[in-house]
Amino acid sequence: MNSAELYELASRYMPGGVSSPVRAYKPYPFFTARGEGARIYDVEGNAYIDYCLAYGPLILGHAHPEVKEAVSEQLERGWLFGTPHEGEIKLAEKIIALYPSIEMVRFANTGSEATMAGIRLARGFSGCNKIIKIEGGFHGAHDGVLIKAGSGATTFGIPDSRGIPTDMVKNTLQVNFNDVEQLSDVLDANAGEVAAVIIEPVMGNVGPIPPDSGYLSEVRRLTKEHDTLLIFDEVITGFRLALGGAQEYYGVIPDITILGKVAGGGFPIGIFGARREIMELVAPLGGVYQAGTFSGNPISITAGIRTIEILEEERVLPRINALGEQMRGALAEIIHDSGLAAHACVSGVGSMFKVFFSPGGNPVRNYSDALRCDRERYMRLFHRMLSAGVFLPPSQFETNFISYAHTREDIESTIEAYKHSIQGL
Repeated sequence: MNSAELYELASRYMPGGVSSPVRAYKPYPFFTARGEGARIYDVEGNAYIDYCLAYGPLILGHAHPEVKEAVSEQLERGWLFGTPHEGEIKLAEKIIALYPSIEMVRFANTGSEATMAGIRLARGFSGCNKIIKIEGGFHGAHDGVLIKAGSGATTFGIPDSRGIPTDMVKNTLQVNFNDVEQLSDVLDANAGEVAAVIIEPVMGNVGPIPPDSGYLSEVRRLTKEHDTLLIFDEVITGFRLALGGAQEYYGVIPDITILGKVAGGGFPIGIFGARREIMELVAPLGGVYQAGTFSGNPISITAGIRTIEILEEERVLPRINALGEQMRGALAEIIHDSGLAAHACVSGVGSMFKVFFSPGGNPVRNYSDALRCDRERYMRLFHRMLSAGVFLPPSQFETNFISYAHTREDIESTIEAYKHSIQGL
């Protein structure tokens, strides 16, 4: 069956024919047969240079042979025990050695699960109920963080999904990214009541939006002044921006760190960690409950260990970060040369990049800026790039990623595809 036929069949059994909303686009998404290296192959046999990379986890590319071998060996020993195993200790040691904010970790199954537990832990430690999140920041699909702005970005949030009681988000406040003054005002107005500020150090789920110079340091200063915990959601930036994540890259140390994606080597994982006095509140030591049948499962742990080893041994990050810089520079030139400088800009950091079709070609600094971008124009670019053999995330509000499997030839081929695809947009 081809992708159109499979999509029609899938739509009978799954809402929208997909298992996650962003995978759906018109007229229908292609169905994948396999992935290898920097390429993904659809059921019709077409190959695409992949910059979606499963939305970030595949930092080594698809089906890396050494990760595959490690997982195969673990499969021979078993794939789920429901007991402690030595691999958990090994991965925990690696994480703690690389992240100065972390002295103990707890393994979970997904980033959503880890952020939910991290927020619960912050509330349990502080005794406060309110949290502050960044408008447009995505911390998983659990009720307390699925909110949209009310009459102003600093008001109490209202549910961003049907099925969420208003009471579930009454303690969630929002502020704009890259706006220190607004954060300060909200902390002042709620002094002594805010358990934590949770933030993606680089906003990833509205496209890669880096922090302004000094912004994260100011967030850290303000949270310390107000005795409020700072949670870095590094599900996207962890092990990608630097081995020690955005906190290493920007030199800002949070109280609680959330990891996922890359840390599982392409298998499901979520991790939260903090200094010992905070983590000792987690059950069975303390009164903050968190549990999961598949937590710390041997396959995800094994894949994560081998992935991190390769990142360390082969100095992967400097190489892919350099490719990201090359890509962003080339895209800026293409936009200028095509006469789109008043309609588009390039954003990103490290191995992450994106073309935003922003009004006036202005930089995108927060969610409000992103919402003003031309989504229809982006989707025209997406389809043109797909026809040229390049797969980008099918949304203006997602991040493009580069992997270790991408070669300079892949990057140059992609740049040529952009040159032709952007013309006339």
